[in-house]
Amino acid sequence: MNVVPGSAAALIELNGITKTYGQGQAAFQALHGIDLAIAEGEFVAIMGPSGSGKSTAMNILGCLDTPSSGTYRFQGTHVEQLSRNQRALLRRHYLGFVFQGFNLLARTSAQENVELPLLYRGESAAARHAAALNALASVGLQGWEHHTPSELSGGQQQRVAIARAIVTQPTVLLADEPTGNLDSKTSHEIMSLLTALNREHGITILMVTHEPDMARYAQRIVHFLDGMVDSDTRNGGQS
Repeated sequence: MNVVPGSAAALIELNGITKTYGQGQAAFQALHGIDLAIAEGEFVAIMGPSGSGKSTAMNILGCLDTPSSGTYRFQGTHVEQLSRNQRALLRRHYLGFVFQGFNLLARTSAQENVELPLLYRGESAAARHAAALNALASVGLQGWEHHTPSELSGGQQQRVAIARAIVTQPTVLLADEPTGNLDSKTSHEIMSLLTALNREHGITILMVTHEPDMARYAQRIVHFLDGMVDSDTRNGGQS
């Protein structure tokens, strides 16, 4: 197994990953043989211009898409060989997702939004309630459990979305432009929260961002260009 320099054995390994959309003259190759290893507990920012392949790579990492060729190993399992249902189980039990647009149910309370992943997993009502309350408290929303998204600020809505992503205690949190809809002050508050989840809970975080000041919170910055990894550098991160 490949090893990231200065780290333990990789949690995630992409080797020779390609992705082609369409066929014949209409074919477009979004990824051109990506090699990437991510160790457990890392906080990695993924950057690059539109069309660079970073979103395609994140979709493959999140088991939302499959590569055209190459291997994707998650804890040693060959994800590219899994069935659609097996990939869904991997997502449900190991991955959490945070999106730019929050993706909360409008007429549903913060607590009920956070409980949704546990409902899909068949957890009991008591277990769902307890886990949701704990997750909301961990993102600083104790006392806001019964408010709907329209009663919350943008920053609070993103905190609910993060609580929903971590309520299942995922191994990896994938965040797609998590501060894209937020003002500067709130963006830094959300990044501080993600940093704390990484450092204090050991959650591996993969974050797509266009913002260099947000990327500086990560330990590592991977820059995509023209469907390839253009650079992969260590970063001190912000305290």
